[in-house]
Amino acid sequence: MQRVFVGQIIEKIGKKVRVCGWVNSRRDHGKLVFIDLRDRSGLIQLVGGDELGRLRLEDVIEIEGKVKKRPTKLVNPKLSTGKIEVQVEKIKVLAKAAELPFDVDSDGYKINEETRLKYRYLDLRRPRLLRNLEVRYRVIKFIRDWLDEQGFIEIETPILTKATPEGARDFLVPSRFQPGKFYALPQSPQQYKQLLMVAGVEKYYQIARCFRDEDPRADRAYGEFTQLDLEMSFTTQEEILNLIEELYIQIIEKILKKRIDRKPFPRFTYKQAMKKFGSDKFDLRKKKEPDVFSFAWVVDFPLFEKTKTRELRPMHHPFTAPKDEDVPLLDKEPLKVCSWQHDLVCNGLEVAGGSIRITDPKIQQKVFEILGHTREEIQRKFGHLLKAFEYGVPPHGGIAAGIDRLLSLLVNEPNLREVIAFPMTSGGKTAVMEAPSKADKKQLKELQLNVVRKSTT
Repeated sequence: MQRVFVGQIIEKIGKKVRVCGWVNSRRDHGKLVFIDLRDRSGLIQLVGGDELGRLRLEDVIEIEGKVKKRPTKLVNPKLSTGKIEVQVEKIKVLAKAAELPFDVDSDGYKINEETRLKYRYLDLRRPRLLRNLEVRYRVIKFIRDWLDEQGFIEIETPILTKATPEGARDFLVPSRFQPGKFYALPQSPQQYKQLLMVAGVEKYYQIARCFRDEDPRADRAYGEFTQLDLEMSFTTQEEILNLIEELYIQIIEKILKKRIDRKPFPRFTYKQAMKKFGSDKFDLRKKKEPDVFSFAWVVDFPLFEKTKTRELRPMHHPFTAPKDEDVPLLDKEPLKVCSWQHDLVCNGLEVAGGSIRITDPKIQQKVFEILGHTREEIQRKFGHLLKAFEYGVPPHGGIAAGIDRLLSLLVNEPNLREVIAFPMTSGGKTAVMEAPSKADKKQLKELQLNVVRKSTT
């Protein structure tokens, strides 16, 4: 007999079914025992005798039985299967479960996060988290299908790459074949996607894994995250904004069945946003309703900004193009230069950011120099990109959208770790696996590395 998912049982009244899953709850009424069986699709009530009474919570079982309507007074309106139950005829215990370190029947918010992530495979049994993973899958699948219709192709770019300054610390990976040299995990596929434009791909995207060694926040994961990375040749800022705007409208209205309160998305210059809201990440909702989304574009950012630690740094990244009319200001007053940067904000969060890129090697060289790089550093870190631009580079631009942040917003989660299957803890440890861990002496010897401990004196 073929297995039936709980969500399909409603169609099987009067028929025999085989169902598999976990014991979610048990109620013993003497001769009758009621079990709520859980699989990924939901809960179903099982009715039986002593054979059910021996089960413990979270035991994994397989049953065969007949689907019946519940008596009217026993209907549970809170469940999609609340009008039916399965009279158990056969039962097989597939695996016994030890007592769990925490319950998996609640929403889990009040349970210590370190403990939840240590046993993440149990934590993920919560219906809330399973729903989050299903929404994540549906949204990413929709993005892929929709961009395919628009003529984009998905191309994977390397994970082991070169350390380049893009705003955060790099994760370094030592090379065994070239001792003393290191790969870097990509903070983004920025330079590779620009090289793909040189190659003539024209419309590229990737659901990309990115890595940044930066401090964690509720809306930013430590270590690794996922983003929609997108680039187009022969494009304009207007085309990029319209494309992403339509994509987000489709995701929210078709996949989430929720409401956007302003269409088309309003646009503000950076100066307007700072003057009106005091921030370039603002919330336009009059009432902070979680199921209503208010998007806005911010454009005309400064190309550079001052910080406490640096004289000048890029407002976006060093590959962002200055406005044509402001190019003469690069030599004299770089802080007055406006750029082709564009950010998308929603309900007070930045959910996407991009720009039209520099394609003139001379302007790119000048920007690097303004940022304090020597000619030797520029050649060592970015020479491959500047060389590629000598062979016929089309005008191009794009955008990157944080998938984790967007999803946490869409499903109204307080922390983006709630939409990631195995996130790192706020202290930078991986869920379940307890990484980072020490390397053994043999591994260090192969890499020709020594670990030097800081002196405690």
